[in-house]
Amino acid sequence: MGAYLLRRLWQMVPTLVGVVLLVFFLFKSFGGDPAEILAGLNASTAQVDQIREQLGLNKPVWEQLWIFVQQILRFDWGKSWATNEAVSSLFASRLPATLTVMTPILVLDAVLAIPFALAVAAVRGSLTDRMIMVATTLALSISFLVYVIVGQWLFAFQLGWFPVQGWTRSVWTNLTTYAPLPVLLAVMVGISPQMRLYRSFFLDEIGHDYVRTARAKGLSEPAVLLKHVLRNALIPILTNVSMQLPGIFIGSFLIEVFFSIPGLGREVWMAVNRSDYPVIQAVTVYLAVITMAINLLTDLLYQAVDPRVTLK
Repeated sequence: MGAYLLRRLWQMVPTLVGVVLLVFFLFKSFGGDPAEILAGLNASTAQVDQIREQLGLNKPVWEQLWIFVQQILRFDWGKSWATNEAVSSLFASRLPATLTVMTPILVLDAVLAIPFALAVAAVRGSLTDRMIMVATTLALSISFLVYVIVGQWLFAFQLGWFPVQGWTRSVWTNLTTYAPLPVLLAVMVGISPQMRLYRSFFLDEIGHDYVRTARAKGLSEPAVLLKHVLRNALIPILTNVSMQLPGIFIGSFLIEVFFSIPGLGREVWMAVNRSDYPVIQAVTVYLAVITMAINLLTDLLYQAVDPRVTLK
């Protein structure tokens, strides 16, 4: 295990170097001149040159790259060009709001989709199966924006169950008052594709010989589904969940924008609109590191779920 971890960590180094170089040169080549963007349309040449000097953009490319690498190693990305707030403190202050909303969404998606998909797979071909598949197909055909508009109108304005917008410093108040509506709507959107995907995983396992053997030995259908089918389908389910985890930090921007939640996703969306390069670069690199760490953790969980998996 130790040798495997060291080897995987070493393999992450060239990947991270590639990400850093790609991010740096993409912004240099296609991002436009940050000094002109920050100065505005009516700025003079002297003002643009002054901003360029303040940002260090008049230095050689190799020196700018070295400064960028140093920022990554020190976890110090400087200050936001738009708000003049330190990027590290900006992340620290916005991340709790994102986790407050996105963590329940991921947990509920898995907790609800897995048992429902297993139950539907158990009655494959029945009227219930066909009706649920039609319902999930219809749900997939509706835009998330429609869910938000109808959900706010129905649950907030008509029924008065939740406030439309708002956020406080209290985690408990946010979790019980302001987060339930966006969490509910996001789960309604996400559970349909997850159910269909997990159902296909379970159906693939149900068709194997070991399931027929278990039934021939006299095991009950719930025992076959839970002890054999579910356990063997956990590896592709873990893969799917691990692919969703990085979305906590970026994929939340729609929810946070629609519900005015001061989270990291909304901040990234605003940074893109304002061409706030330090924030965008930091998010891109952090997301790459988080994705690699999640992939490593998922590989370790494979062996915990199925001892037959060997780590090489």
